[in-house]
Amino acid sequence: MTEAILSMLKKYNLQNNDDYEHALKEILQEIALLGLWRSKFFEKAAFYGGSSLRILYGLDRFSEDLDFSLLSRDPRFNLSKYCNAVEEEIKSFGFTVTVERKVKTKLSTTQSAFIKADTLENMLTINVPDLLLKRFHKTSKLKIKFEVDIEPPLGFETEAKFLLQPIPFSVNTFKIEDIFAGKLHCVLYRQWQNRVKGRDWYDFVWFVGKNIPARLSHLEYRCKQSGHLMQHDHLDEKTLKNLLLKKIELTDFENAKLDVRYFLKDPDSIQVWSKDFFIDVVSKLKTQ
Repeated sequence: MTEAILSMLKKYNLQNNDDYEHALKEILQEIALLGLWRSKFFEKAAFYGGSSLRILYGLDRFSEDLDFSLLSRDPRFNLSKYCNAVEEEIKSFGFTVTVERKVKTKLSTTQSAFIKADTLENMLTINVPDLLLKRFHKTSKLKIKFEVDIEPPLGFETEAKFLLQPIPFSVNTFKIEDIFAGKLHCVLYRQWQNRVKGRDWYDFVWFVGKNIPARLSHLEYRCKQSGHLMQHDHLDEKTLKNLLLKKIELTDFENAKLDVRYFLKDPDSIQVWSKDFFIDVVSKLKTQ
């Protein structure tokens, strides 16, 4: 194990298999960001979504995927060369992975790829204790999806954020007000296998608790692109809060708890979840 990886592991409280699996995934995510930075990816794109909140802004839950947006629409964008850069970067730190572009059979506004790895083999790389290693199934696979929106809704701003490990480098990211706008769009309209994505609701509470405002203009762009708002309509704070209240009435928050629990260090933080709780959170929501 390299000194850089050893140093990255020190920030985690590693007690059980889930702790090691979360840590490994997050380390691979950060190395992937380094590979993208080296390949000049961030001259064309910006990082956003749950993993950006976790890695760059300190969100206290783990996140599985890496989400990016081009800075301007480009249907000719090709993710393939960046897949190679990510794979080479991760391998240079001693991990065994493949990065595969997902070939879509239908026209799509996104391009996707997966970082795939043998869980047990890479746990050996980070020196997981033998007692815990025995609990990982020999055929277990680790997978991290990264996706690029090639026809993004406009109205967002970006900024450079710096990571110091595994080496110092910069990541171009949406400003946090725009990430919040995107998260609100997910809360309102994400369709996810007939289940409630509790991670979206958890992040919503985190934003409001940090007194971070949502940028209404970017949310309006997103709503118009997805067809949930007519082109001539305007979104204001009152309308947004009414939409959220209607969504809360339709949401099963016990189901939402089940979705997010695995990603939390302290599951007690969601025990208070209920319709009344989220109605109160909406009343504290700020916009700009």
